[in-house]
Amino acid sequence: MEQLVTNRRGIKQVVVGQETSDGAGVRLTRVIGGPQLPQFDPFLLLDHFVSDDPDDYIGGFPPHPHRGFETVTYLLAGQVEHRDNAGHTGLLETGGVQWMTAGRGVIHSEMPQQQDGLLSGFQLWVNLPAGEKMIDPRYQEFDRQAIPLEARSDGVEVRVVAGQTSRQTRGPVSELVTPALFYDITLPVGSRFEESLPETYNSFVYLIEGAVSIDGIDLEVNSLAVLDQGDSVEITAQEPSRLLLVAGQPLHEPIARRGPFVMNSEAELQQAFNDYQEGRF
Repeated sequence: MEQLVTNRRGIKQVVVGQETSDGAGVRLTRVIGGPQLPQFDPFLLLDHFVSDDPDDYIGGFPPHPHRGFETVTYLLAGQVEHRDNAGHTGLLETGGVQWMTAGRGVIHSEMPQQQDGLLSGFQLWVNLPAGEKMIDPRYQEFDRQAIPLEARSDGVEVRVVAGQTSRQTRGPVSELVTPALFYDITLPVGSRFEESLPETYNSFVYLIEGAVSIDGIDLEVNSLAVLDQGDSVEITAQEPSRLLLVAGQPLHEPIARRGPFVMNSEAELQQAFNDYQEGRF
């Protein structure tokens, strides 16, 4: 399919994540939400967790609250069980996604369902616009088989979690309050991936494995490339590579953020803490 390309996106900034721990001592790399990139509208946080040492993940994330945004958990390997205070439970397995809209409030836990072996994946936080921060919580959960695989020439494969590609492959996550796309892309050595992107979206690439170049700039493994504005992106693989391409509509709204709550003002933030402490979640 011929694709009109007028303004390819280059790399604006390269971010290497900071090692940290969260939950009950889970070791992870914080890429968005750290000192180099505190936020990237509408994205508030990106954590990459990967370890085959149970001591790094076995404690999981015991019950904790959220309000005002969405959490996206995408699992590359392992099993994680989710439970919330409304009685919802779900098991996320290799290749699956949970797109949780916390809205007005959720108290949930995320616990590994394995005693050993590799646990690997990502958690992305997506902000909600001011008028939608207090909507009812909801979940979109899909296993690997429900996520369509788009096969392109040269062996390029695109798993479409959210959004729709230029070749009309649509991900199962839909009707997002904050419009976004989320692609998991595999590139054989020497191959090229080219894709149109909405011009108004902010976008980034996270390289999981391999080596790629974007607009002539090389990106190393476990690095995030903040892309500048444009209507498309072109990625070339120097080695067999795997990466995430994520983009979303910026909100251009004030952010008041503390711990698990993301609102638009300090007053709203204080109300979130009061509501949580007084059992109104």
